[in-house]
Amino acid sequence: MAFIPKKRKTANAKIDATKVYSLKDASTLVKDITTCKFDASVDLHIRLGVDPKKADQAIRGTVTLPHGTGKTKKVLVLCGPEQEAAAKSAGADFVGLDEFVQKIEGGWTDVDVIIATPAVMPKIGRLGKILGPRNLMPNPKTGTVTNDVAGAVNEVKGGKIAFKVDKAGIIHASVGRISFTPDKLTENSQEFINAIIKAKPSTSKGTYLKGLTMASTMSPGIPVDTKSFVH
Repeated sequence: MAFIPKKRKTANAKIDATKVYSLKDASTLVKDITTCKFDASVDLHIRLGVDPKKADQAIRGTVTLPHGTGKTKKVLVLCGPEQEAAAKSAGADFVGLDEFVQKIEGGWTDVDVIIATPAVMPKIGRLGKILGPRNLMPNPKTGTVTNDVAGAVNEVKGGKIAFKVDKAGIIHASVGRISFTPDKLTENSQEFINAIIKAKPSTSKGTYLKGLTMASTMSPGIPVDTKSFVH
């Protein structure tokens, strides 16, 4: 039998295995069962009734959380010289093109979001094999391929996050930090879930939200009642 630390046993004991929790109650409980000494991420894991192998059910999109994620995201903007000043003034951490293409080809991916202008996409297309698996490849559907680089940087810095269903039909996303109040966690989570519901493909049949769990980086998962959401 695997060894279970005392703190984990205590956290597990606070979760009623016979019930599912409201979003508000889960947001309160996750703070109570997280005992780590750092400001852990609070994540949602949503299992959907979709087939990600079908192109029209490979759900992806973006949503702006009302209270942000609690993490300062490092943003790289790949653009021509004429747009570098706008990107820098908006707060981009890295701005340029050729030097960063070379760095990425060498294995550098120390950023959270990459924004690119349409004009440079042919040059960075070959980076897909490196950036794709890390969910860093710029994409028009997530607003990261745009001529309005300043607007895109402002959105990311202001709490905009991208989401994408994985091969198992699950979407994972951070909706805040353990230092957030339960109300902020609840509001961020509700906004994220609303975006997932809005992204429901017309070809999805049966139950769409099949499972929903909230957990911090160091806590067990808390099952959330999916029936409370209209979907």
